[in-house]
Amino acid sequence: MTNEVKKLKALIDGTDNIVFFGGAGVSTESGIPDFRSTGGLYHQEWKYPPEVILSHTFYEANPEEFFRFYHAKMLCPDAQPNAAHLKLAQWEGQGKLRAVITQNIDGLHQKAGSRTVYELHGSVHRNFCEKCGKFHTFDHVFHSPGVPRCECGGIVKPDVVLYEEGLDQDTIEKSVRAISEADVLIIGGTSLNVYPAAGLINYYRGHKLVLINKSPVARDLVADLVIRDPIGEVFSQL
Repeated sequence: MTNEVKKLKALIDGTDNIVFFGGAGVSTESGIPDFRSTGGLYHQEWKYPPEVILSHTFYEANPEEFFRFYHAKMLCPDAQPNAAHLKLAQWEGQGKLRAVITQNIDGLHQKAGSRTVYELHGSVHRNFCEKCGKFHTFDHVFHSPGVPRCECGGIVKPDVVLYEEGLDQDTIEKSVRAISEADVLIIGGTSLNVYPAAGLINYYRGHKLVLINKSPVARDLVADLVIRDPIGEVFSQL
C-alpha cells in the first residue's frame, strides 16, 4: 500500500460522510469503453463522430444510425461491477458514504448494491416510449433490431442525456446538496471536462478533496490528495 493510499484509508476511516463523484474511468475496468482516453470511443472509426451521433438533433434526424451506434457502443450487457463499485456499495452499507454521483449510464453502481445513486446523464436501464410513455427494459432495447418500438408503434427512447439536452433538475439539486454537505469528496475516473456535470464539484465546502484518476484533469483543481492510478486498483486496497 502506497503512502497515498494509506492517507486515503485514514480519511475514509475517520468519517461517516463521504460523497463520491465518478466518471467513465470507474467503469473502464469493467470493460466499458470511455470516450476520450486512448482507445476510447472518440478514437475509433465511425461514420460520424460520437458527439454528433449522440446529439438530440442527430437522434431526431437519423434514428436508425443513432441506434446502430447505441447498440454497438453504449450497451454492455455482460459488464460486471469492479472493485470500485463494490467498495462504494460497502461503504454505503456501513453508513460511511452518503451518495454516489455518476456521469455513467451503465447502472453498475446499483448492480453492486449502491442505493443512493444520482445519475447525471441518465441510465440505459430506463427507456420510455415517446408516444405513450410506457416504460421499457434494457432487454427490450437490446434485443430490438434497428429502432426499438413500443406496442403502440412509438419509438422507445433511452433515458440518457444526449448532447443538446439538459440535465434533470431534481438530480442536479440532490447532487449539489450532497456535495455541499460532504466531509470527504472523492472524485474518481473523470477528466472533469464534461459540463455542467463537472461544475458541480464547485459546491464542495470541505477540506478533504481526493482526486483519483490515471491522467491529469482538464481544469485547475486544488486537491488535498491526488492518486494517479486506476480507481479499482486503489479501492481494492482499502
